[in-house]
Amino acid sequence: MARSPEHLSSLTPADALIAVMVVTSASDETLTNPELLTILGIVESLPMFEGYDRERMGTVSRTVFDLLEEEDGLDALFGLVRDALPESLYETAYALSCDVVAADGVPAGPELRILEEIRYELNIDRLHAAAIERGARARFAHPSAHGLQ
Repeated sequence: MARSPEHLSSLTPADALIAVMVVTSASDETLTNPELLTILGIVESLPMFEGYDRERMGTVSRTVFDLLEEEDGLDALFGLVRDALPESLYETAYALSCDVVAADGVPAGPELRILEEIRYELNIDRLHAAAIERGARARFAHPSAHGLQ
């Protein structure tokens, strides 16, 4: 893929976190409103994104979508993410992805597969991943799943 000026050949740490959330949301080929609102809420509220130029989100998203069109695009994306993120933020990337998956209810097969891929690519310990996943489920509990409403 020939990259236009609207595509990124490298990512900042904040870009990389956004890219992981976008690829997670896009994994089932449906970007839902709850997922998009969760991503926006995360970018607006977490200290990691303080001072982040929100205009870059569109460029990061286009870069992710274009990479997903390539044969080895997911591998290329994870290469960019690993290059941009210090290892100390790998679990943060996984936690944000879990929040995106949990935002619209029960995860589907493609979402579970992308979480598995993120765990593998970022070398997330399975026990740590289980704790992160449980936290996301607790934060995004849907009333109807608990007999409420």
